[in-house]
Amino acid sequence: MADVAYYTKDGLDKLKEEVQYLKTTGRANIAKAIAEARDKGDLSENAEYDAAKEAQGHHESKIAKLEEVLSNARLLDESKLDTSKVLALSVVKIKNIKNGATMSYQLVSETEADLKAGKISVSSPIAKGLLGKKVGDKTEISVPAGKIEFEILEISR
Repeated sequence: MADVAYYTKDGLDKLKEEVQYLKTTGRANIAKAIAEARDKGDLSENAEYDAAKEAQGHHESKIAKLEEVLSNARLLDESKLDTSKVLALSVVKIKNIKNGATMSYQLVSETEADLKAGKISVSSPIAKGLLGKKVGDKTEISVPAGKIEFEILEISR
């Protein structure tokens, strides 16, 4: 059984859109490529046909994987979440104790993670170290560069 993943409404909508695109436009494009390759003659020595069929297999595999993710996806109602401690979908403002730098991250599912947008996966080392903590708590988190001590300044949704 696959792991349950929690999503924001936007993240779940994007996942559904991607599956729909792959099933419609993506499949049509691959069918067109296979038809074009088939029209070029002998299939036993047609590298284009083999490549198109292989691409079709990868495409169908991707659809199956995303459908499995979608079947295990759960939408979180942000209005009912406790803001006194760090949970999935929390926006957390933290301060690096050593250098005083402050950062703000939203803890999201792995597929929604986007560091440039300030969204980190709940399974990342930093997020794991923050989960369950409250404002004012200090936590030491092991990251690839070593151990870093953070203080939680603010938690919001």
